[in-house]
Amino acid sequence: MKFFLISDNVDTQMGMRLSGIEGVVVHTQEEAEKALLEASEDKDVAIVLITKKLIDLCHDKVYEMKLTSRSPLIVEIPDRHATSNISDTISGYVSQAVGIKL
Repeated sequence: MKFFLISDNVDTQMGMRLSGIEGVVVHTQEEAEKALLEASEDKDVAIVLITKKLIDLCHDKVYEMKLTSRSPLIVEIPDRHATSNISDTISGYVSQAVGIKL
């Protein structure tokens, strides 16, 4: 089982490659959805890391896969400029799933 990165910038990809995580750099919604589909079809990929900017580009596809697919686990990561506050993201997921505001 392995990780796979879908990023919108080379800096994030290089950082992940240093830790042994391979991935792709994409810039459009179509490219992001294609990379996500290819990663989900690879049975060795257990976790897909995808940047916040790309989640925003293909929001519907990502959440459809999260709701209907058992594998891989799709994890949102902040981009290189850290425009995402990860605690707000996690709180949002809990709020949506359980209906409790943290």
